[in-house]
Amino acid sequence: MTRWHVEAVLLDMDGTLLDTEKVYLEAAIAALNALGYSDGVVELCHAMIGIPGPDNEQTLRDHFGDDFPLVEVNRLFAAKTIEILQAGMPLKRGVVALLDAIDAVGLPKAVVTSSSRSTAAEHLRLARIGHRFDAVLTRDDVTRAKPHPDLYLLAAERLRTRAPACVAIEDSNPGVASAHAAGAITLMVPDIVPPNDHSRANAAAVLPDLDAAIALLARRSVLPVKT
Repeated sequence: MTRWHVEAVLLDMDGTLLDTEKVYLEAAIAALNALGYSDGVVELCHAMIGIPGPDNEQTLRDHFGDDFPLVEVNRLFAAKTIEILQAGMPLKRGVVALLDAIDAVGLPKAVVTSSSRSTAAEHLRLARIGHRFDAVLTRDDVTRAKPHPDLYLLAAERLRTRAPACVAIEDSNPGVASAHAAGAITLMVPDIVPPNDHSRANAAAVLPDLDAAIALLARRSVLPVKT
């Protein structure tokens, strides 16, 4: 199998490192239901996965109308999210093993997330993995967030390399679109929403979990082979 030349690893946060997409989905549906919105809500919330919060707010206004009670929905969403996360910040399976393997070969790594800087900092702190990254890039760092390539281009620059020399690991279709548009070697590990045709065509691989990502990167001579 052809060796990949990789100088850095770029990792999405929600749904890739942290098992939070299901938390956000449950909280969003609960908030909307509490205010009497039910028709098509589950499908609408699925479509917002991987998209920055401000863009999702506009989607909700476009869908429900200008009188949509966005402030109250956001309040209920935040309260429900906090309630769920009181039990702890869940990691996706394989995260620690992946970070250990990257450290073993000395590659720099960055978080590349559609979350705000404050949310990313708090969630990585709760998950106790924030210290393991050389950089954390959020939607606050760019004018255009995912699915545009800007975040991944900036992340590569922060790690003193170029996106084509980076492996990017994403769980969502907008994330895959962003990483691929930047030119990164893109791996998709789907979380809630399955890959669309664009993701299947443009990801270097669609994998079932992070353990499979570790195995593929070992075969591509990026990470050490387990003995």
